[in-house]
Amino acid sequence: MIHVGIIGCGKIAQSRHLPEYAANKDAVIDGVYDINTKRAEETAELYNTKCFASWKQLLADPSIEAVSICTANSTHSTLTISALSAGKHVLCEKPMGITLEECENMVAAAKRNNRFLMIGHNQRLTRTHQKAKELLCKGSIGEIRTFSTSFRHSGPENWTIDPGQVWFFDKEKASMGVMADLGIHKTDLIQFLTGQRISQVTAQIGTLDKRKPDGSYIEVDDNAFCIYGLENGAVGTMTASWSCYGPEENATVLYGTEGVMYLYTNPACSLIIEKKDGERILYELDQIQTNDSQTRSGVIDVWIECLKRNNPPAMSGEEILHSMRAVFAAIESAETGTTVKIR
Repeated sequence: MIHVGIIGCGKIAQSRHLPEYAANKDAVIDGVYDINTKRAEETAELYNTKCFASWKQLLADPSIEAVSICTANSTHSTLTISALSAGKHVLCEKPMGITLEECENMVAAAKRNNRFLMIGHNQRLTRTHQKAKELLCKGSIGEIRTFSTSFRHSGPENWTIDPGQVWFFDKEKASMGVMADLGIHKTDLIQFLTGQRISQVTAQIGTLDKRKPDGSYIEVDDNAFCIYGLENGAVGTMTASWSCYGPEENATVLYGTEGVMYLYTNPACSLIIEKKDGERILYELDQIQTNDSQTRSGVIDVWIECLKRNNPPAMSGEEILHSMRAVFAAIESAETGTTVKIR
Protein backbone atom coordinates (compact mmCIF):
# COMPACT_ATOMS: atom_id res chain seq x y z
CA MET A 1 0.00 0.00 0.00
CA ILE A 2 1.10 3.56 -0.74
CA HIS A 3 0.50 5.84 2.24
CA VAL A 4 -0.47 9.38 1.23
CA GLY A 5 -1.21 12.73 2.81
CA ILE A 6 -3.24 15.57 1.31
CA ILE A 7 -2.43 19.23 1.85
CA GLY A 8 -5.47 21.34 1.00
CA CYS A 9 -9.03 20.03 1.30
CA GLY A 10 -10.73 22.41 -1.14
CA LYS A 11 -12.72 21.68 -4.27
CA ILE A 12 -10.06 19.87 -6.30
CA ALA A 13 -9.23 17.60 -3.36
CA GLN A 14 -12.90 16.92 -2.61
CA SER A 15 -13.79 16.27 -6.26
CA ARG A 16 -10.77 14.26 -7.38
CA HIS A 17 -7.85 13.52 -5.07
CA LEU A 18 -9.72 12.29 -1.98
CA PRO A 19 -12.33 10.09 -3.70
CA GLU A 20 -9.82 8.73 -6.22
CA TYR A 21 -7.30 7.80 -3.52
CA ALA A 22 -10.12 6.18 -1.53
CA ALA A 23 -11.17 4.16 -4.59
CA ASN A 24 -7.65 2.93 -5.33
CA LYS A 25 -6.97 -0.43 -3.71
CA ASP A 26 -3.25 0.31 -3.46
CA ALA A 27 -3.55 3.65 -1.66
CA VAL A 28 -4.43 4.65 1.88
CA ILE A 29 -5.01 8.22 3.06
CA ASP A 30 -2.93 8.65 6.21
CA GLY A 31 -3.79 12.27 6.90
CA VAL A 32 -5.05 15.64 5.69
CA TYR A 33 -4.39 19.29 6.41
CA ASP A 34 -6.22 22.49 5.46
CA ILE A 35 -5.96 26.07 6.69
CA ASN A 36 -9.70 25.78 7.36
CA THR A 37 -9.53 23.60 10.48
CA LYS A 38 -13.21 22.72 10.45
CA ARG A 39 -13.03 21.56 6.84
CA ALA A 40 -9.93 19.50 7.58
CA GLU A 41 -11.62 17.87 10.57
CA GLU A 42 -14.76 17.08 8.58
CA THR A 43 -12.67 15.66 5.74
CA ALA A 44 -10.64 13.52 8.12
CA GLU A 45 -13.82 12.15 9.67
CA LEU A 46 -15.35 11.41 6.26
CA TYR A 47 -12.28 9.48 5.11
CA ASN A 48 -11.49 7.95 8.51
CA THR A 49 -8.04 9.45 8.69
CA LYS A 50 -5.95 11.84 10.76
CA CYS A 51 -6.31 15.62 10.76
CA PHE A 52 -2.94 17.35 11.14
CA ALA A 53 -2.61 20.71 12.86
CA SER A 54 -0.12 21.97 10.27
CA TRP A 55 1.34 20.95 6.93
CA LYS A 56 4.75 20.72 8.60
CA GLN A 57 3.42 18.10 11.02
CA LEU A 58 1.96 16.15 8.10
CA LEU A 59 5.31 16.16 6.30
CA ALA A 60 7.07 15.05 9.49
CA ASP A 61 4.96 11.89 9.74
CA PRO A 62 7.24 8.98 8.72
CA SER A 63 4.32 6.80 7.62
CA ILE A 64 3.41 9.14 4.77
CA GLU A 65 5.28 8.31 1.58
CA ALA A 66 3.65 10.74 -0.86
CA VAL A 67 1.57 13.90 -0.74
CA SER A 68 -0.94 15.70 -2.93
CA ILE A 69 -0.60 19.49 -3.02
CA CYS A 70 -4.12 20.86 -3.54
CA THR A 71 -3.66 24.47 -2.43
CA ALA A 72 -3.64 27.95 -3.98
CA ASN A 73 -1.13 28.55 -6.79
CA SER A 74 1.18 30.79 -4.76
CA THR A 75 1.90 28.00 -2.25
CA HIS A 76 2.74 25.21 -4.71
CA SER A 77 6.48 25.77 -4.82
CA THR A 78 7.06 26.15 -1.08
CA LEU A 79 4.94 23.13 -0.17
CA THR A 80 6.34 20.96 -2.95
CA ILE A 81 9.99 21.69 -2.18
CA SER A 82 9.35 21.19 1.54
CA ALA A 83 7.68 17.85 0.88
CA LEU A 84 10.42 16.65 -1.45
CA SER A 85 13.03 17.71 1.09
CA ALA A 86 11.14 15.71 3.72
CA GLY A 87 11.54 12.62 1.56
CA LYS A 88 8.01 12.53 0.14
CA HIS A 89 7.00 11.99 -3.46
CA VAL A 90 4.78 14.85 -4.64
CA LEU A 91 1.71 15.14 -6.85
CA CYS A 92 1.11 18.86 -7.32
CA GLU A 93 -1.92 20.46 -8.89
CA LYS A 94 -1.46 22.78 -11.84
CA PRO A 95 -0.12 25.33 -12.41
CA MET A 96 3.19 23.94 -11.29
CA GLY A 97 4.42 27.29 -9.94
CA ILE A 98 3.84 31.01 -10.39
CA THR A 99 7.27 31.87 -11.81
CA LEU A 100 9.66 29.98 -14.05
CA GLU A 101 12.27 30.07 -11.30
CA GLU A 102 9.84 28.39 -8.90
CA CYS A 103 9.14 25.65 -11.42
CA GLU A 104 12.84 25.06 -12.08
CA ASN A 105 13.53 24.92 -8.34
CA MET A 106 10.79 22.30 -7.91
CA VAL A 107 12.34 20.11 -10.59
CA ALA A 108 15.78 20.55 -9.03
CA ALA A 109 14.43 19.60 -5.59
CA ALA A 110 12.94 16.37 -6.98
CA LYS A 111 16.29 15.42 -8.52
CA ARG A 112 18.25 16.43 -5.44
CA ASN A 113 16.07 14.33 -3.13
CA ASN A 114 15.64 11.43 -5.56
CA ARG A 115 11.85 11.70 -5.37
CA PHE A 116 9.11 11.81 -7.98
CA LEU A 117 7.32 15.06 -8.81
CA MET A 118 4.18 14.74 -10.91
CA ILE A 119 1.86 17.55 -12.03
CA GLY A 120 -1.87 16.82 -12.35
CA HIS A 121 -2.44 17.38 -16.05
CA ASN A 122 -5.47 15.14 -16.38
CA GLN A 123 -6.25 16.07 -20.01
CA ARG A 124 -3.36 13.89 -21.18
CA LEU A 125 -5.16 10.89 -19.70
CA THR A 126 -8.59 11.00 -21.34
CA ARG A 127 -9.34 8.04 -23.61
CA THR A 128 -9.84 10.38 -26.57
CA HIS A 129 -6.56 12.23 -26.11
CA GLN A 130 -4.69 8.95 -25.59
CA LYS A 131 -6.21 7.53 -28.78
CA ALA A 132 -5.49 10.74 -30.67
CA LYS A 133 -1.83 10.56 -29.65
CA GLU A 134 -1.66 6.97 -30.85
CA LEU A 135 -3.24 7.81 -34.21
CA LEU A 136 -1.12 10.91 -34.74
CA CYS A 137 2.05 8.90 -34.11
CA LYS A 138 0.88 6.54 -36.88
CA GLY A 139 0.48 9.47 -39.28
CA SER A 140 -3.33 9.24 -39.44
CA ILE A 141 -3.65 12.82 -40.75
CA GLY A 142 -0.13 13.22 -42.12
CA GLU A 143 2.06 16.02 -40.87
CA ILE A 144 0.32 18.61 -38.69
CA ARG A 145 0.44 22.07 -40.20
CA THR A 146 -1.99 24.05 -38.01
CA PHE A 147 -4.23 23.53 -34.98
CA SER A 148 -6.75 25.22 -32.73
CA THR A 149 -7.45 24.33 -29.12
CA SER A 150 -9.74 26.01 -26.64
CA PHE A 151 -11.05 25.73 -23.09
CA ARG A 152 -13.90 28.04 -22.12
CA HIS A 153 -16.35 28.07 -19.23
CA SER A 154 -18.15 30.55 -17.00
CA GLY A 155 -15.41 30.91 -14.41
CA PRO A 156 -14.10 29.50 -11.12
CA GLU A 157 -16.78 31.23 -9.05
CA ASN A 158 -19.00 28.34 -10.14
CA TRP A 159 -16.42 25.79 -8.94
CA THR A 160 -15.12 27.15 -5.64
CA ILE A 161 -15.92 25.30 -2.41
CA ASP A 162 -16.67 28.58 -0.59
CA PRO A 163 -19.42 30.57 -2.36
CA GLY A 164 -18.44 34.22 -2.62
CA GLN A 165 -14.77 33.53 -1.83
CA VAL A 166 -12.91 33.02 -5.09
CA TRP A 167 -9.18 32.76 -4.44
CA PHE A 168 -8.69 32.35 -8.20
CA PHE A 169 -9.48 36.08 -8.52
CA ASP A 170 -6.97 37.08 -5.80
CA LYS A 171 -3.67 38.00 -7.48
CA GLU A 172 -1.70 37.38 -4.30
CA LYS A 173 -2.96 33.79 -4.06
CA ALA A 174 -3.41 32.94 -7.74
CA SER A 175 -0.80 35.18 -9.43
CA MET A 176 -2.29 34.29 -12.83
CA GLY A 177 -5.89 33.86 -13.92
CA VAL A 178 -7.41 31.85 -16.74
CA MET A 179 -4.02 31.23 -18.34
CA ALA A 180 -2.93 29.26 -15.28
CA ASP A 181 -6.33 27.66 -14.74
CA LEU A 182 -7.38 26.58 -18.24
CA GLY A 183 -4.69 27.77 -20.64
CA ILE A 184 -2.03 25.57 -19.11
CA HIS A 185 -4.14 22.50 -19.85
CA LYS A 186 -4.43 23.17 -23.56
CA THR A 187 -0.84 24.43 -23.83
CA ASP A 188 0.39 21.15 -22.38
CA LEU A 189 -2.05 19.11 -24.46
CA ILE A 190 -0.79 20.51 -27.78
CA GLN A 191 2.76 19.56 -26.92
CA PHE A 192 1.62 16.10 -25.78
CA LEU A 193 -0.44 15.39 -28.91
CA THR A 194 2.05 16.72 -31.45
CA GLY A 195 5.25 15.60 -29.72
CA GLN A 196 6.60 19.08 -30.46
CA ARG A 197 7.71 21.85 -28.11
CA ILE A 198 6.26 25.32 -28.42
CA SER A 199 9.13 27.46 -29.65
CA GLN A 200 7.53 30.90 -29.88
CA VAL A 201 4.44 32.71 -28.63
CA THR A 202 2.42 35.77 -29.58
CA ALA A 203 -0.34 36.49 -27.08
CA GLN A 204 -3.01 38.82 -25.84
CA ILE A 205 -3.99 38.16 -22.26
CA GLY A 206 -6.23 40.40 -20.21
CA THR A 207 -9.35 41.01 -18.17
CA LEU A 208 -12.44 41.55 -20.28
CA ASP A 209 -15.37 40.58 -18.07
CA LYS A 210 -14.88 39.51 -14.44
CA ARG A 211 -15.39 42.19 -11.81
CA LYS A 212 -15.07 42.62 -8.06
CA PRO A 213 -18.10 43.49 -5.91
CA ASP A 214 -17.23 47.19 -6.27
CA GLY A 215 -17.47 46.95 -10.07
CA SER A 216 -13.74 47.17 -10.81
CA TYR A 217 -12.06 44.47 -12.86
CA ILE A 218 -10.38 41.56 -11.08
CA GLU A 219 -6.59 41.73 -11.00
CA VAL A 220 -5.92 38.53 -12.95
CA ASP A 221 -6.66 37.62 -16.56
CA ASP A 222 -10.02 36.14 -17.54
CA ASN A 223 -9.28 35.65 -21.27
CA ALA A 224 -6.17 34.52 -23.13
CA PHE A 225 -5.55 34.33 -26.88
CA CYS A 226 -2.27 32.77 -27.99
CA ILE A 227 -0.59 31.94 -31.27
CA TYR A 228 1.85 29.09 -30.75
CA GLY A 229 4.67 28.21 -33.13
CA LEU A 230 6.02 24.68 -32.78
CA GLU A 231 9.58 23.47 -33.34
CA ASN A 232 8.64 21.80 -36.63
CA GLY A 233 7.11 24.98 -38.06
CA ALA A 234 3.44 24.21 -37.36
CA VAL A 235 1.43 27.17 -36.08
CA GLY A 236 -1.88 27.24 -34.22
CA THR A 237 -4.05 28.98 -31.68
CA MET A 238 -4.89 28.40 -28.03
CA THR A 239 -7.82 30.19 -26.41
CA ALA A 240 -8.81 30.12 -22.73
CA SER A 241 -11.77 31.98 -21.28
CA TRP A 242 -13.72 32.48 -18.07
CA SER A 243 -16.50 34.36 -19.87
CA CYS A 244 -18.32 31.57 -21.68
CA TYR A 245 -21.89 31.66 -20.34
CA GLY A 246 -23.24 28.89 -22.53
CA PRO A 247 -22.16 25.24 -22.73
CA GLU A 248 -18.58 24.60 -21.62
CA GLU A 249 -16.12 24.26 -24.50
CA ASN A 250 -13.07 22.04 -24.30
CA ALA A 251 -12.02 21.01 -27.79
CA THR A 252 -9.08 20.65 -30.16
CA VAL A 253 -8.80 20.46 -33.96
CA LEU A 254 -5.60 19.38 -35.73
CA TYR A 255 -5.11 20.06 -39.44
CA GLY A 256 -2.70 17.72 -41.22
CA THR A 257 -1.47 17.16 -44.75
CA GLU A 258 -3.74 14.10 -45.12
CA GLY A 259 -6.81 15.16 -43.14
CA VAL A 260 -8.32 16.80 -40.07
CA MET A 261 -8.73 15.42 -36.55
CA TYR A 262 -11.53 16.72 -34.31
CA LEU A 263 -11.37 16.10 -30.56
CA TYR A 264 -14.44 16.68 -28.39
CA THR A 265 -16.14 18.88 -30.99
CA ASN A 266 -19.08 16.49 -31.43
CA PRO A 267 -21.27 15.30 -28.52
CA ALA A 268 -21.83 11.91 -30.17
CA CYS A 269 -18.28 11.08 -31.29
CA SER A 270 -15.35 12.32 -29.23
CA LEU A 271 -12.79 11.74 -32.00
CA ILE A 272 -13.45 12.25 -35.70
CA ILE A 273 -11.00 12.01 -38.58
CA GLU A 274 -11.93 13.41 -41.97
CA LYS A 275 -9.42 12.44 -44.68
CA LYS A 276 -8.77 14.50 -47.76
CA ASP A 277 -10.05 11.64 -49.94
CA GLY A 278 -13.46 11.92 -48.23
CA GLU A 279 -13.14 9.03 -45.78
CA ARG A 280 -14.68 9.75 -42.38
CA ILE A 281 -13.67 7.75 -39.29
CA LEU A 282 -15.67 8.06 -36.06
CA TYR A 283 -14.66 7.04 -32.54
CA GLU A 284 -17.12 6.96 -29.63
CA LEU A 285 -14.69 6.88 -26.72
CA ASP A 286 -15.76 9.21 -23.90
CA GLN A 287 -16.88 12.75 -23.18
CA ILE A 288 -14.54 15.17 -21.48
CA GLN A 289 -15.48 16.12 -17.94
CA THR A 290 -16.97 19.52 -17.18
CA ASN A 291 -17.40 21.50 -13.97
CA ASP A 292 -20.99 20.25 -13.86
CA SER A 293 -20.16 16.66 -14.78
CA GLN A 294 -17.11 15.36 -12.94
CA THR A 295 -15.68 11.99 -13.93
CA ARG A 296 -12.70 10.04 -12.66
CA SER A 297 -9.59 11.87 -13.85
CA GLY A 298 -7.19 8.91 -13.87
CA VAL A 299 -4.45 11.05 -12.33
CA ILE A 300 -4.40 9.27 -8.97
CA ASP A 301 -4.37 5.80 -10.56
CA VAL A 302 -1.40 6.76 -12.75
CA TRP A 303 0.36 8.32 -9.77
CA ILE A 304 -0.08 5.30 -7.50
CA GLU A 305 1.03 2.95 -10.27
CA CYS A 306 4.23 4.98 -10.72
CA LEU A 307 4.95 4.80 -7.00
CA LYS A 308 4.20 1.05 -6.82
CA ARG A 309 6.51 0.24 -9.71
CA ASN A 310 9.06 2.95 -8.88
CA ASN A 311 8.70 4.31 -12.43
CA PRO A 312 9.07 8.04 -13.14
CA PRO A 313 5.73 9.60 -14.10
CA ALA A 314 5.18 10.72 -17.70
CA MET A 315 3.71 13.97 -16.35
CA SER A 316 6.85 14.73 -14.36
CA GLY A 317 7.80 18.18 -13.23
CA GLU A 318 10.63 18.12 -15.76
CA GLU A 319 8.21 17.33 -18.60
CA ILE A 320 5.61 19.93 -17.55
CA LEU A 321 8.34 22.55 -17.22
CA HIS A 322 8.25 22.88 -21.02
CA SER A 323 4.56 23.80 -20.87
CA MET A 324 5.16 26.32 -18.09
CA ARG A 325 7.84 27.99 -20.19
CA ALA A 326 5.22 28.53 -22.89
CA VAL A 327 2.76 29.96 -20.35
CA PHE A 328 5.29 32.45 -19.02
CA ALA A 329 6.34 33.33 -22.57
CA ALA A 330 2.68 34.07 -23.38
CA ILE A 331 2.42 36.39 -20.38
CA GLU A 332 5.63 38.16 -21.43
CA SER A 333 4.34 38.50 -24.98
CA ALA A 334 1.10 40.07 -23.78
CA GLU A 335 2.95 42.48 -21.51
CA THR A 336 5.51 43.57 -24.12
CA GLY A 337 3.42 43.36 -27.27
CA THR A 338 6.08 41.22 -28.94
CA THR A 339 6.55 37.65 -30.11
CA VAL A 340 8.59 35.76 -27.53
CA LYS A 341 10.92 32.92 -28.48
CA ILE A 342 11.37 30.12 -25.95
CA ARG A 343 14.89 28.96 -25.21
